[in-house]
Amino acid sequence: MTARTGRPTLAVVGATGAVGSVMLQILSQHADIWGEIRLIASPRSAGRKLTVRGEEVEVVALDEEALSGVDVAMFDVPDEVARQWAPVAAAHGAVVVDNSGAFRMDPDVPLVVPEVNPHAARVRPRGIIANPHCTTLSMIVPLGALHAEFGLSELVVSSYQAVSGAGRAGIDTLRQQLSLVAGTELGTSPGDVRRAVGDNTGPFPEPVALNVVPWTGTPDEDGWSSEEMKIRHESRKVLGLPRLRVAVTCVRVPVVTAHSLTVHARFEDEVTVDRARDILATAPGVVLFDDPAAGEFPTPADVVGTDPTWVGRVRRSLDDPTALELFVCGDNLRKGSALNTAQVAELVASEREAP
Repeated sequence: MTARTGRPTLAVVGATGAVGSVMLQILSQHADIWGEIRLIASPRSAGRKLTVRGEEVEVVALDEEALSGVDVAMFDVPDEVARQWAPVAAAHGAVVVDNSGAFRMDPDVPLVVPEVNPHAARVRPRGIIANPHCTTLSMIVPLGALHAEFGLSELVVSSYQAVSGAGRAGIDTLRQQLSLVAGTELGTSPGDVRRAVGDNTGPFPEPVALNVVPWTGTPDEDGWSSEEMKIRHESRKVLGLPRLRVAVTCVRVPVVTAHSLTVHARFEDEVTVDRARDILATAPGVVLFDDPAAGEFPTPADVVGTDPTWVGRVRRSLDDPTALELFVCGDNLRKGSALNTAQVAELVASEREAP
C-alpha cells in the first residue's frame, strides 16, 4: 500500500447512509491511522459535506476515478451496488471490506470478525473481505470465546431485532406507528393496532409498535427466513464449523437500535458457569453484566451506542451439563455493522507494519 502521507488511503463507500454516519463517528474516535479519507456515495449525494476527524470532507460520486488510488475501501451499500463496484475497487488495488450480503458466502471471500478469526483476513483471493450480518455479529464474539474453550457443537437462537436493522425506513416506521398508538388504549383487542396503523407497516409485514413480529428477511426453503439462514451459514463460516447444528428464529421488536438474542449453546464437553463467566469477563469485545438479583442484565436501552457485546443471564442448562443459556445484546449499527467493518479495515492496514 502506498499513500502520499505514508499512511493508507481509506474510502468510505456509502458514507451518507445510517451505517456510514456511524462509520465516520468511529473513524473520528479511533486512533488516526489513515492518510486521506475519501467519502463516496451515490451521485445524488455528491457535493454534501460531512465531518470526519474534525474536518469537513466533500462527498464524491461513486465511479472508477473515486476508487483510484485507494488502499482500503469500506463498503456499506446495497447488495447489487456492492456486486458491481467492490470488484472494481479491488481491481484498482484496494482491499475491500464489504458490509453487504453480496459476498459473505463466497468461498473466495473471508468472513471476518477480528476477535474471533483475524487470521482469515490475510487470505483474500478476490481482494474482498466480507462483514457478517448484524444479527450474527451481535452474538458471535462471546460465542467465539466460549467455543475456543469448550468446543461448540450446537446452537439454538432466538433474535429480538431492532427496527434499525431495516435501515432508516424501519426507524421511521416505528416512530410513525408510536405516534399513532401513544396515549390510546390500543393493544387490548384483536386487530386494533393493525386498524390504527393501516397500511403504514413500512418494511415490516405487520405493525411493530405494541407488537413483536416473528419474521425478518425473505422466504427461504421449508418455512425458514433468509435472515435465519444467514445466521446459520455465517456462524458456521466465522467459527470454522461447517457442520455446526444451528436453529434460529428471528423476531422484530419495537426497539430502535440494538439487537438482542437468547442463545442455547451446546458444547462437546461438560461446562461450568464459573468457567464460562471467567471466559466472558476477559474476552475482548465482551462485557459480562450478569447479576439478576441486583437487576443487572443487558437491555437494548442500556447497550445502544456502545461497542461491546453485552452478556447476561449466564446459566447451565437444567437438563444438559454440556449446554449454556445466555442473553446477549449488541448495537447493530456499531459492532453489528460499522465497528466490525472499521476493525477489519484497521487489521488490513496493520499488515503494512507487519515484519
